[in-house]
Amino acid sequence: MKRESPPSGLEVLAGSIERVTFHNEDSGFCVLRIKARGHRELVTVVGHAAAVSAGEWVTASGEWVNDRTYGQQFRSRFLRASAPTSAEGVEKYLGSGMIRGIGPVYAKKLVRAFGGKVFDVIEDEPERLREVEGIGPVRAGRITGAWAEQKVVREIMVFLHAHGVGTARAVRIFKTYGADAVQVMSENPYRLARDIRGIGFKTADAIAMRLGIEKTAAVRVRAGVGHALAEAMDDGHCGLPAGELLPLAASLLEAPEALVRSAVDQELAEGSVVADRVGDTPCIFLAGLYGAERGIAGRLDRIAAGPLPWPRIDPDRAVPWIERCIGLTLAPSQGAAVRLALASKVLVVTGGPGVGKTTIVNAILRILAAKGANLVLCAPTGRAARRMTETSGFEARTIHRLLEVDPVSGGFRRDADNPVDCDLLVVDEASMVDVLLMHALLKAVPDRAGLLIIGDIDQLPSVGPGQVLADVIASGAVPVVRLTEVFRQAAMSRIIVNAHRINEGVTPDLDKPEGESDFYFVPADDPETAVLMILELVRTRIPRRFGLDPVLDVQVLCPMNRGGVGARSLNVELQAALNPAGERTVERFGWTFAPGDKVMQMENDYDKEVYNGDIGRIDDVDPELGEITARFDGRAVTYGFGELDALAPAYATTIHKSQGSEYPAVVIPLMTQHYMMLQRNLLYTGVTRGKRLVVLVGQRKAIAIAVKAASGRRRWSKLREWMRPDAPATADPRD
Repeated sequence: MKRESPPSGLEVLAGSIERVTFHNEDSGFCVLRIKARGHRELVTVVGHAAAVSAGEWVTASGEWVNDRTYGQQFRSRFLRASAPTSAEGVEKYLGSGMIRGIGPVYAKKLVRAFGGKVFDVIEDEPERLREVEGIGPVRAGRITGAWAEQKVVREIMVFLHAHGVGTARAVRIFKTYGADAVQVMSENPYRLARDIRGIGFKTADAIAMRLGIEKTAAVRVRAGVGHALAEAMDDGHCGLPAGELLPLAASLLEAPEALVRSAVDQELAEGSVVADRVGDTPCIFLAGLYGAERGIAGRLDRIAAGPLPWPRIDPDRAVPWIERCIGLTLAPSQGAAVRLALASKVLVVTGGPGVGKTTIVNAILRILAAKGANLVLCAPTGRAARRMTETSGFEARTIHRLLEVDPVSGGFRRDADNPVDCDLLVVDEASMVDVLLMHALLKAVPDRAGLLIIGDIDQLPSVGPGQVLADVIASGAVPVVRLTEVFRQAAMSRIIVNAHRINEGVTPDLDKPEGESDFYFVPADDPETAVLMILELVRTRIPRRFGLDPVLDVQVLCPMNRGGVGARSLNVELQAALNPAGERTVERFGWTFAPGDKVMQMENDYDKEVYNGDIGRIDDVDPELGEITARFDGRAVTYGFGELDALAPAYATTIHKSQGSEYPAVVIPLMTQHYMMLQRNLLYTGVTRGKRLVVLVGQRKAIAIAVKAASGRRRWSKLREWMRPDAPATADPRD
C-alpha cells in the first residue's frame, strides 16, 4: 500500500515504544515513551491509537510542544504502529499483555524458541507453538486468535491513515465498525457522516474523493440529498419545498440538477425521504421527521379522545378551596383557566412573564393531587426541571430522564410498550421541545392519562426541527388558555414590562432609570466599545453593585456566534478576564480548557447523562491521563481530551442555546452587525432569561430593528395540517 506523506509543516518521528504510560481504550488517547531515532533520551509522544503496546515500532507525524507540567512532548496527529522486528522488541511486545495468553515468561520462551520469526510462526505455523513448554492447545488458540485481532486492527488503521483520516477519527471509525471498517469505507464512506459523531458530510466527502469516488457517483449524490435535508433540519425544518431542495443539493454537490432529481427519486423509492404537500407547496421530508410529526398528531388525538383519568371535580367548590390554600384570589382569567383544565384531557397554557402561568399550574396540580391523581412533571432541560420543582413543590425531571435513555441504542426505555405511570403528564417549556423528542414523549404517555402542555408561544421555537407548540396551538384541535394580563406585582419589574413591550412590537424603555432597577441599556456605537463595556460590566460593575458572582451568576447572551461581539469571540475575551489559564490547561478543537472554566455541553451524551445546553464548571485538567473533569449540577463527569468537541466555554452563549434557562443576570449585546439574526422573538427570549437583572449593550437602532422584525423565518413542517379537524386520519404510531 502506498505510504502517506505527512501534511506539510509536520515533523515525522519514528522509534520503538519503551512504555505505554497511558491508553484510554474508548477514546484511543495515549501517552507513550519512545526510543526515537536521532534522540539520545526517551521521547514522550501523545496521540491516539486503537491498540498500542510496548515493543511496537511507531511512526508519528505532528509537532513539538512544551507542556507546562510535563515538559517537552511530541503531539502526533497521525500515529501508526507496526509489529516489532528485533528480538528485544518482539519480547517486549509479547510480554506487554497485548496478546492474551502470553506474559513476560512465555514471551521469553517464544523468542528463545523462534527468534525474530515468532510472528511468522503464530500466523503461518500456529501448531508449532506447542513446541514451547507450557503452551497447550487452549493457550495456543488464544495466542493465534489475539494475534489475528491485532493484525486486523493494524491493517484497518493503516488503511484509514492512507486515506487521510487522522488517528483520533480513525479510532472512532474502528470502534464503530470494528473489523468491517475497511469494507464500510470502501463501499460507502458517506455512512461515516450518518453513523459517527464528529464526522460530517464534508469530511466523508473528502475521504470519498481520496478513495476515487466520482463527484457524479450515485452514492455521493444520494448522500448529498440527505445532507441538504439534514442542513435544513439544523435550521428547524422538517422538510423543504422540492423547488428549493433540488438547486440547494445541486449547489452543495456541484452536480447537475438532473442527477439530484434522479437521486431524490431513488431515495423516495427506498423510503428514506417522503414527498407530500404543505398547503399547496410540494415538499420533500426526511422520513423520520415526517413520521414523527404524523405520530404526534395521532397520539394527541388518541389521548384527547378518552375519558378524564380523575373523578369529576366541581369547579365551583375547587376554585374557592384552592384560593384558600394559596392565600390568593384568582383573577377571572385564571379561574377560567383552572376550570377548563379540570374538565380537559389535553390542555395548552401559554403566556409570557408575569401573567400568572405558575399560579394557574400550581392550582391545577394541587387540586388534582388532593383528588389522588398521579402527577408526573417534566421539562426539556435540567435548569427548567429544577425551576419547575422549586415553584410547584412537585418533583420534575428532564424529559430524557423521564423516558430513561438507553445509552447503547440512544433510544428510550419508556415507550408505548413501557409507558410512564401517570394520570397527568405536565410538560413545561414546551416551546423548546422539537418534533423527535415530543414524539418520543407522547408515545410514552398512556392513553388513559391527561396531558398539560405549558410554554411561551412568543419565545424562539426549538433548536431542533419543527415548531410543535406553535403548530399545536394554531391547529385549533386542542383547548388553549392564552394568558395576557400582567399582574400588579409583576408590573413593578422593568424586565417584565419591557419584555411585553417587545412582544407587542413597541421599543422597550431604554432611558436611564431613577434609582435601582432590574433593566438597563448601555449605549455602545461600535463593536470595540461594546466588547470593552461588556467586560467591565461582567467583571466589575455588576458584581460590585448587585453582589453577583461574575462566572456563576452573570450570563452573556448573544444573537449569534460569529463576529467581534458574537458568542465565540466574547468567550475568548471573558475567559481571559475571569479565569486566566494556569498551568493545568488543554487546547482542543479551537478552545482552551482550564480548571474553573464555565462550559456548556453542545450535544446529547446519553452515556454521560449530560445534554445539549447543560452548563457545568471544570474541576480539573489531567494532561497525564488525558482527561478533564467537569461538574454538572453537583455531579462529576469525565471527558477524554478527544471528546472535548462536545464542550465549549459558556461565559457567553447564543440566545438560542439559553432557552429553558434562567440566570440571575444577563447581558445582551445588540449591534447592527447582527442584522440577519435580529428578530423580535430572539430579543424577547433573551430578555426573559434574566431573573434579577437584564442589561442591553449596543445600539438603539439594532434594538429597533429587532422589535420591528416580527415574522421570523418560516419553518417547513406539516404538524398543523395533520392536527386540523378536517385532516385525514393519522396513523397510530404503535401500529
